[in-house]
Amino acid sequence: MRSLWDDQEAAQYKGDLGLRVYTSRLLGRDKSLVLHGGGNTSVKVREKNLFGEEEDVLYVKGSGWDLETIEDRGFAPVRLAHLLKLARVTAMTDAQMTNELLTHLTRAFAPAPSVETILHALLPHRFVDHTHADAFISVSNTADGARRIREIYGDSLVYVPYVMPGFDLSRLCAETYPKEAAGKTVGLALEHHGLFSFGGTARESYERMIGLVTQAEDYLKARKAWSIPVGDREPAREPLRGDISALRSTVSDVAGFPMLLMTRMDSRNLGFANSDDAGEVFQQGPATPDHVIRTKRVPLVGRDVKGYAVRYREYFEKHAPHAKQKLTMLDAAPRVLIDPELGVCAFGRSAKDAVIVAEIYEHTMEIISRATRLGGWRALPERDIFDVEYWELEQAKLRKGGSALPFAGEIALVTGAASGIGKACVDSLLARGAAVAGLDIDQRIGSLLPRPDFLGLPCDLTNEAEIEAALERCVRRFGGLDMLVLNAGIFPPGCKIGDLTTGEWRKVMSVNLDANFFLLRECHPLLKSAPRKGRAVIIGSKNVPAPGPGAAAYSASKAAVTQLMRVAAMEWGADGIRINSIHPNAVFDTGLWTKEVLASRAAHYGLSVEEYKSNNLLRVEVTSRDVAELAAELCDTLFAKTTGAQIPVDGGNERVI
Repeated sequence: MRSLWDDQEAAQYKGDLGLRVYTSRLLGRDKSLVLHGGGNTSVKVREKNLFGEEEDVLYVKGSGWDLETIEDRGFAPVRLAHLLKLARVTAMTDAQMTNELLTHLTRAFAPAPSVETILHALLPHRFVDHTHADAFISVSNTADGARRIREIYGDSLVYVPYVMPGFDLSRLCAETYPKEAAGKTVGLALEHHGLFSFGGTARESYERMIGLVTQAEDYLKARKAWSIPVGDREPAREPLRGDISALRSTVSDVAGFPMLLMTRMDSRNLGFANSDDAGEVFQQGPATPDHVIRTKRVPLVGRDVKGYAVRYREYFEKHAPHAKQKLTMLDAAPRVLIDPELGVCAFGRSAKDAVIVAEIYEHTMEIISRATRLGGWRALPERDIFDVEYWELEQAKLRKGGSALPFAGEIALVTGAASGIGKACVDSLLARGAAVAGLDIDQRIGSLLPRPDFLGLPCDLTNEAEIEAALERCVRRFGGLDMLVLNAGIFPPGCKIGDLTTGEWRKVMSVNLDANFFLLRECHPLLKSAPRKGRAVIIGSKNVPAPGPGAAAYSASKAAVTQLMRVAAMEWGADGIRINSIHPNAVFDTGLWTKEVLASRAAHYGLSVEEYKSNNLLRVEVTSRDVAELAAELCDTLFAKTTGAQIPVDGGNERVI
């Protein structure tokens, strides 16, 4: 491992806090050091308070911040003198500790300080770094990890046996460090927690961390426990979306709410999933306590989700003294599933959570594999894992941070998603917490929204093979389908029936009707297995109830797909799937309506552009967002008892009324 320190980069960061930000980001860049909010850093500074008095303040990474992207405001400033007093207290509950930390911040709106704040405070060094380095954990979490750590580091590290994060760990470190620290000591080795380094400058502390991790890497390499064979197993070519969707439905049922399911089927994950010892080794628990809440107590090997849930509840009842009272907060669904065919499956209430789980467990698998080659992986004892998972502070975070978004854990697919109404539908669904797959013939759809909860898929909807491939990718990425918004369509230039060619007629029908028929047919099994039952919305047109001359193909195609919707409503009602149609009119903020076209049409009617845009009974302009918001509402609980409906979004049209 090499240092990423760059003098030119560092010069852009001013003061100790600025350099603390810089080296924290350097640590965060390397996922083998810290993952998704893991790790911790701090700096002690002297600054003046409101009264002009100088006081020592500890700036420690705040809750909710990631080292890779942390800013000045991501550090919680806590008065150091009070922290040092707390370190001398003999006993304190987690709730009391949290209260003491929050009430001694120097900035009221700072993030909550880390539970390790007292530990950072008592170490007599200006800068302190804490990582969960893969290499270090691979060595320390073996049967004789303590001996190996002492063999590697000697008196450059003080070794601290495992204690659950919080006040007790700080107390143990306060007692151990002064007794065992020597002149060469540059850090702490905390069993199952990771590695601490410290120094007088940001660079010194950071580069000491890099040096310590490099020593662990070299130790593993020397014992042929560093490089892990990847394997050559390829993902299945046959469709798996039925299996994946059914699995997601079962997990969601066990959890009690919809969950996303992300599959990782690359050769590395499939190789791990098909290893001889997957069932034995990979159920031993996460690499560090910090990963317990994210990945749960153990991964599930195989697809016996309900059996797993029963065992999990039995385990809970065995270890919880008042289990019946606590069962209300128990989510017995797994967060990781290891399957020979599906590879590594990660579950989460959001795409971000599922990605975090997947990445944590990919690193965990490598750590376990290295430790196994070194002499045997040793996870935390079950009771300790249980204590962390149902730790008071973590449960409080979960209850406080519970998602209020209506579509959390659900998946939507939108066609024609690159612009206009389709893009607006994507935005509305994402805003409500859904993960969204967007299909469009425009190749730019792939880079439309670079975020984990959106998958942009270029797709020619007149090509059945491309549609099937897109559905497969959607399900392998998110786990299934809950909502379908069929928006894609074409509106050809005006043409009377007598002049309409067969080719133009068929082109319109292939996009506006045939593609929607095929999507409905292929999506039906997925919608049927949706945890809260599927919903579909057809974006129709005012031309269905009130067609106009020169639009025969368009009007007929929209009328036909509306009739298809009505039949689907009758056939799918028994499956709990509801399907409705929206008929917009005069939506001018789409690609079809350029400034020139708008001006021409307005002039044709003797109106200004603004008058033309609101030429309806309510004298309002109808936008793509108006249509999209109604589409999203039709998928929500407000319309839970509505199916087969046709709703105009046109500001009031005399011919429709």
